[in-house]
Amino acid sequence: MSVERWQTAWRQLIAPGSPFEVVTPDDGAPRFFRHAAQDLLQVLDAGRVHGDREFLVWQSQRLTFNQYYDQVDRLAGQMIARFGLQPGERVAIAMRNQPAWLVAFAAILRCGAVCVPLNSWGLGDELHYALQDSGSRLLLCDDARLTLLHDELAREQRATIVVGTEHAMLPEYCARYEDLISAPKASVPALQINPDLPAMILYTSGTTRRAKGAVSSHRAICQALFALDFQGAFCAVSSPERIKVVMNSGFAPTTLAAVPLFHVSGLHAQFLSALRVGRRLVLMYKWDVERAIDLIRDERCTQFNGAPVMMQQLLAAPRFGGEHTASLFALGLGGGASSAGVLDGMLKRKPDVIGGAGYGLTESNGIGAVIGGDPFVYKPATAGWALPIVEIRIGDSPDQQQLADTCGVIWLRSPTLMSAYWNLPEVTAQSLRDGWLDTGDIGYLDDEGFLSITGRVKELINRGGEKISAAEIETCILDMAGVLEAAAFAIADPLMGETVGLVVYGQASALPQEAQVCAFIAERLASYKVPARVYRVLEPLPRNATGKVLKAQLQESLGV
Repeated sequence: MSVERWQTAWRQLIAPGSPFEVVTPDDGAPRFFRHAAQDLLQVLDAGRVHGDREFLVWQSQRLTFNQYYDQVDRLAGQMIARFGLQPGERVAIAMRNQPAWLVAFAAILRCGAVCVPLNSWGLGDELHYALQDSGSRLLLCDDARLTLLHDELAREQRATIVVGTEHAMLPEYCARYEDLISAPKASVPALQINPDLPAMILYTSGTTRRAKGAVSSHRAICQALFALDFQGAFCAVSSPERIKVVMNSGFAPTTLAAVPLFHVSGLHAQFLSALRVGRRLVLMYKWDVERAIDLIRDERCTQFNGAPVMMQQLLAAPRFGGEHTASLFALGLGGGASSAGVLDGMLKRKPDVIGGAGYGLTESNGIGAVIGGDPFVYKPATAGWALPIVEIRIGDSPDQQQLADTCGVIWLRSPTLMSAYWNLPEVTAQSLRDGWLDTGDIGYLDDEGFLSITGRVKELINRGGEKISAAEIETCILDMAGVLEAAAFAIADPLMGETVGLVVYGQASALPQEAQVCAFIAERLASYKVPARVYRVLEPLPRNATGKVLKAQLQESLGV
């Protein structure tokens, strides 16, 4: 199928009267899908029809859809009965991937509350900051996060529900998750949800010292989920031969979910999408390539979406491509730029694969551009076409579009954008301008409308899909005795894409060694934020007239 035929199929899918009809409002508001759900309760309840089909597999746990929803309803009732949870209040989740995470998310929304997923890779200070900043009055966490937050939770007496704890005695402000979901059911009132009210606050790293909470409405998330449905439908009509191979295989649709659930890619594209359509989910507590291949083999997984570093490891594994991965027909890339080697390897090792990639941000609920199936084979290094409810502009301002193949700042406009950064009106105004999101990324649109990403304006380091703020690293190490100045930046890495490089300046007699610098940061920040390389310099860092460190000049002088 040619590009022209793909475009015709695209237009037919969104035409008036079609299931994916796109409406263009008369008042100039963003285009939207007419038939998308209005609130997340509609999304969540859609999965109840799947009954006794198996939904979740995690270690020794297996839950059908009915068993999952029974736990959701029980937990929601207990959060209202025991904790007095009210609509609009914030509730945080801090745990690694496991069924209780998915139960907690749905139960929070079932109560009309706002879910605040926290980065479970973070250390105590990072987690506590997000708890405080969001004003979450209730926390659901696992044992590891309870230990990290113990002192703060005890001091604040913050209500906490603990999952899978081995502690015989818990503090009085804590309740056991297992006790709550086995207690008699308590009633949960029916709710009428305003689609424009907040449903979620998702923290995202930025160029500031602390992560920012992106607030998303029910409507924004529902439109994002419908956009993912659209891409699935378009992939089917644009790549019929690849779809036929999957349908003739006899394998039940099953997703191996290794991406953290506190990311939009794990939460939206894997969990919520699977729940609605009845797809089976096999959860990984954390990524391990050999364990992943075991699960693909044993559970007959048909789909895997991950960061480029995960895909690179999977493709390089000796067992990939043989009988151990015979059921795997769909591979998706996200979370960072993919090397030509990864893309080439994916298509060579699995020539019939339904490959795909996309571009989106936390602030856009993961929605922007997307590509999959035959179009992915045609232009695998691009992020694809803008989804039908997304407008993309390239340039210093969204007011004037750049010519094709001209690089510039990428601006997005769609109904999936966040409402604001939580309690940060000035930062919000800098990022959202007249309905357009300044992504901070650099790219271009080619003459066929395919988007390519070439760089970033924001000082973010993308380590295997995890975004790391350079400012956060710098602020942390400046607290160390002997460090007078610091500058963090990205270093190219063949496995992770990018890793953290850090320059520290101080007097020769007092400047700490590389190992000491790394140990200092490791005690205060998540392990993935620890620099891969530390450069010790004895001269002040180069700065411009306004005092900003000239990082490009600094890196050039170091030969980085």
